[in-house]
Amino acid sequence: MPGVAARYFDGQSAGRHEVELVLDEVGGQLVFDGPTLGDGPHHWPFARLRTQRDQARKGGLTLMLHAATDDEAPRDPARLTLNDPGSIARLRRLCPDLDKRDLHPGTWGRIVRRGALAVAAVGLILFVILPRMADTMADLIPIEREIAFGKAVTAQLEQALGAGREDGLTCDDPAGHAALARMLVRLTEGRDLQYDLQLRVFDHEMVNAFAAPGGQVVILRGLLDEASGPDAVAAVLAHEIGHVERRDATRHALRAAGSAGILSMVLGDVTGGAFAVFLGEQLIQSSYSREAETRADQFALEMLNAARVDSAGMAEFFDHLGEMEGGGLRLPEYLASHPPSADRAEAARRNADVQGATMPALGDQDWQALKTICD
Repeated sequence: MPGVAARYFDGQSAGRHEVELVLDEVGGQLVFDGPTLGDGPHHWPFARLRTQRDQARKGGLTLMLHAATDDEAPRDPARLTLNDPGSIARLRRLCPDLDKRDLHPGTWGRIVRRGALAVAAVGLILFVILPRMADTMADLIPIEREIAFGKAVTAQLEQALGAGREDGLTCDDPAGHAALARMLVRLTEGRDLQYDLQLRVFDHEMVNAFAAPGGQVVILRGLLDEASGPDAVAAVLAHEIGHVERRDATRHALRAAGSAGILSMVLGDVTGGAFAVFLGEQLIQSSYSREAETRADQFALEMLNAARVDSAGMAEFFDHLGEMEGGGLRLPEYLASHPPSADRAEAARRNADVQGATMPALGDQDWQALKTICD
C-alpha cells in the first residue's frame, strides 16, 4: 500500500520526524513510520483521530489523538501534519469524528453551574452591593461638590437638548420667573430644606421635568404647555423637590456609573455589546427609579397638603400622561422607569378627597406669565 509523506511531532521534544503514512481502511487505522522514530510503526485508530482547528497552515491538516488526559480538552500531545490533498479527502470520508470537540464528562454541567454562579455574583453586585455603596457615597459627598456637579449636568443637558441652537434653551422672561418663584415660596414655606433650590425652564417641547444633583430643578416648556393649570405644575415641582431632598439624582448617577462599568467588563464591546451595556443599565436604573418615584410622589402629596394646593391637579396631570402614553407618545422620563400613571393619578385623587379647603398654586395672571415664560 503506497504511503505519503508526513511530519510527526511527539509533543515531548522539539524534534521533527519525517515519516511515511498509510491509511489502513481494513484495520480502521492510520499507520506511519520513519527512520528517526526508533520505536517502530505508530498506529492511530480512525475513531480517535481529531484535527487541530487553530493550525496556521492553509491546505494542510494537523492530526492528534483523543486521549484520556486532565486537560480541558482531552488530547494526546503528539501531532501529525499532512499536506497531501487526496489523503486528506480520504481521511475526512473515513473519520466522521475528525472535527469533533471532546470534553470531559460533566464539563457542560460545570460550565452551567459556574455560569449561574457568575450571573448570581454580578446580580448581587448590581442590585445589592452597588446600590448600598452609591447610597453611602451620596451621603458622603459634600453639598458644595454636589451643587457644582449638578450645574455641570444641567449645562450638558441644555447643550444636548438644544443642539443647533446658539442662544441656549433657558427661558428668561422676568414675569414668568417671578411667578415660578412665588410658586416655590408657596410650596416650601415653613420647610427646612437641605438645598437652596435653583429653578430653570428650558424651551423644549418634551413633557418633562427633572432634578439634577445639588438642588437644580429644570422644567421643560412642554410640561407647561400640557399642564391643566398651576396646581399640576406645582405637583410636578413638589415631586422634583422630593428627589432633591433625598439626593436621588446623585445616588442614581453613582449607580449608573458603577453599573455601566461592571456591565462593560462583563459583556465587553463586541458586536452589539455597547448597546447591551446601555440597555442593561437602563433596565437596572428603572428598578431603582420606581422606588424613588413612589417616594417622591408621597413627598409631593405631603407638600401640597401643607401648602393647601389641590392634588386633583396632580391627578389630572397623570391622567393626561396616561392618555399620551396610550397614544404611542414616548415620554422618556415617565415610562418604564416610573410607576403606572393611572396608579399615580388614583393616589392623588384619594388624597384630594381628604384635603379640605385649598387655593390655586398661582393666580390667573401669574399662571399666564409662567405659561409664556419662553415667549
